[in-house]
Amino acid sequence: MLPSENAVLCRESQVSALLALFGERHHFSFPSIFIYGHTASGKTYVMETLLKTWELPHVIVNCVECFTSRILLEQVLNQLNCLNSSKDECTSYISCDSFNDFVRLFKKVTQDQGVDDQTVYIVLDKADYLREMEANLLPAFLRLQELTNRNVTVIFLSQIVWEKFRPNTGCFEPFIMYFPDYSIGHLQKILSHDHPPEYSADFYAAYINILLGVFYTVCRDLKELRHLAALNFSKYCEPVVKGEANERDTRKLWRNIEPHLKKAMHTVYLREISSSQWEKLQQDDTEMGQLKGLSAHSHVELPYYSKFILIAAYLASYNPTRTDKRFFLKAVEQKSKSASQHHGKIKKASFTKKHEKTSNHLLGPKPFPLDRLLAILYSIVDSRVAPTANIFSQITSLVTLQLLTLVGHDDQLDGPKYKCTVSLDFVRAIARTVNFDIIKYLYDFL
Repeated sequence: MLPSENAVLCRESQVSALLALFGERHHFSFPSIFIYGHTASGKTYVMETLLKTWELPHVIVNCVECFTSRILLEQVLNQLNCLNSSKDECTSYISCDSFNDFVRLFKKVTQDQGVDDQTVYIVLDKADYLREMEANLLPAFLRLQELTNRNVTVIFLSQIVWEKFRPNTGCFEPFIMYFPDYSIGHLQKILSHDHPPEYSADFYAAYINILLGVFYTVCRDLKELRHLAALNFSKYCEPVVKGEANERDTRKLWRNIEPHLKKAMHTVYLREISSSQWEKLQQDDTEMGQLKGLSAHSHVELPYYSKFILIAAYLASYNPTRTDKRFFLKAVEQKSKSASQHHGKIKKASFTKKHEKTSNHLLGPKPFPLDRLLAILYSIVDSRVAPTANIFSQITSLVTLQLLTLVGHDDQLDGPKYKCTVSLDFVRAIARTVNFDIIKYLYDFL
C-alpha cells in the first residue's frame, strides 16, 4: 500500500529512496540512516507518514524531551512495549540504567511483542541533542543492529550535517540522505492544498501566490508560512464576504490585503502576538505600536544588565564619540571637580556653539562598535561587571528582540557594529527602573 499523492507532497524522490532502503518487512535493512535538512523541510512528516501507512513496527522519540540518556533509552523501550496496545493499557514501566541493559531489554521486548523477525525502526527526531549526551551513545545507536543481533534500523533526523556528528574516534557510517528546502513552486503546491472547502481551489491558490510574493524573500519556513496563511486569509476574503468583489477580482483583493501583510512582516518568526490579538489588530486597524505585545515593544521586561546595555547602546548611538571622555571617564570627572565651574561653563558654551544647528536625535542613531558599547556599560553600572558570556548573550538577545540592530562590519579587521532602535521615551522608561538619569549623559540635552 503506497502513500497517496496528497499525503506526501513534493518529496517523491526521498520517499522512493526510503522505500528502497526499507525493502521487504522481513529483510534486513540498513543499520542506520542519517537524514538532515533545514527546519520544516518535511523530514519528520515523511518518516511518520511512511511508517504509519506501511504499518511498520516503529518508535519515534523527540530528543528534545530527553535531557539524559537514561530517559531516551527508557522512552524507546516503553514505546516498543506498547506496540500492540494503547498507552492506557500499558501499565508496566521499563527502567534502564545503561546501554548494556538497553541491549538486553531490547531483545526481550521485541521477542515479547512478536517483532523479532521483522525490521523495527527507531526514529530519533532532533538528533542534534545526542551530541550533548554521553560520548558512547551515538556510536552505540549506529551499531545497534550488530549489538542486538536483531533486524533494527535507527533513523536520525537532524538539522545539521553528518560531519558535525562524526566522533573523533570514528564510528560506523550511516546512510546519509538530504532533504532540500522547498522551492517556491513546492510551497505554492503544499499551501494551496490547505484551501477551505467553502472556497474554490483557484481562489485560495491566488491568495497563496500573493502571500509568497510578499514573504518568500524573508521566510521560507513552511510552518511559519502556513501560520501566516491561516492568520490573514479572513482579511483577504473580506471583500468577497461583503459582496464588494468576486473571487476573480484580484486587484481589489490585493489592495485590501496589502497593508495587513505589511503589518505581518514585522512579526515574522517572532510570535510576539497571539492569533486573537492579531485579529483584533485587523478589525480595529490599530497601528503596530498601539497594541500591547507588538514589535513596538511598548511593554517589555528585561534582565538587570540588559537594561544598562540598552541605555549604553542609546548613549553610543546619539552621543558623538568625542564626548565619551567627558561623560564617562570617571577619572577625568574627578579631576574636573577641582577645576572652577566658570571655566567649565565657558568650555561647554564654546563646545556646543560650533554644533548648535545639528541635533543627533534629528539625524537618527549612528552605528557604534562593540568595544565602545562595553566601555560605556562599565562606566554607568555601579557594580563591577566582567565581560562574560552572559553579557554577550544579553547583547544578542537585544538584537533578537529588535531593540538593537546589527549593521555589520566596516572591514574584515573591524568588529561588529550596532545601532539602537528604540525611542528616547522608551529608554527613559527603562532607565527609571534602575534609577538612572539618562538625560544627564545625552549631548543633545546639555
